[in-house]
Amino acid sequence: MAGNIKVVVCKDADEVARKCAGMFVEQVRNKPTSVLGFATGSTPEKSYAQIAKLAKAEKVSFAKVTSFNLDEYWGLDGDHDQSYRYFMNEQLFKHIDIRPWNTNVLNGKARFPEIECRAYEEKIVSVGGVDLWVLGIGNNGHIAFNEPGSPVDSRTRLVSLTQSTIDANSDGRFFKVAAEVPRCALSTGIGTIRDARKLVLLATGAKKADAIAKAVDGAFTPDVPASLLQDHPDCTFILDQEAASKLKK
Repeated sequence: MAGNIKVVVCKDADEVARKCAGMFVEQVRNKPTSVLGFATGSTPEKSYAQIAKLAKAEKVSFAKVTSFNLDEYWGLDGDHDQSYRYFMNEQLFKHIDIRPWNTNVLNGKARFPEIECRAYEEKIVSVGGVDLWVLGIGNNGHIAFNEPGSPVDSRTRLVSLTQSTIDANSDGRFFKVAAEVPRCALSTGIGTIRDARKLVLLATGAKKADAIAKAVDGAFTPDVPASLLQDHPDCTFILDQEAASKLKK
């Protein structure tokens, strides 16, 4: 395997979620003022349910936690049911005691996206950087909305979505048809993600196997954005058996 990436293979998606949740709750137990990074999409949903369940069972408070999300659709406000602000409220924030004013999601309706993105970067720096950030991976290897070709030192910015990403988000889980999917998004950059002290990437299902194999065993290349995590000092991929099926032994 290439680089520093630690790979943990679980029997199924439920075990992936439990392991991810355990990492986050342990992080907050050890450092109540942790700065956490979150992702959206279908893969982390089970992890967020497990975080809420475990935090309640073990009486771990998120009241002093600050959070940042990876991205937001350009043109959607936080009340839109497909916005990532809405997703985070419904999937996690309503179920733990995190303070709403400490949760940061890019403003998809910001009048000046460059100013919004620069302010987001500055706020991450102002709180001391992200301690632990959870990521997903697209079928083409993208992380956040950093599509293939994104520079390793890229920062939060307005990006255009590829057709494959638009198609992946219009299969009925989120948007019903491709025409409903926004064509642009505000996304943290790969450089921003790499600045986090600890990263955990989740992947489940056979559809992610090719991207995972390229990210872990392939070249360090912008053509596979997730491969740009290979030299991160503390990066763990938590996979189910299907997602790990094409990794070199």
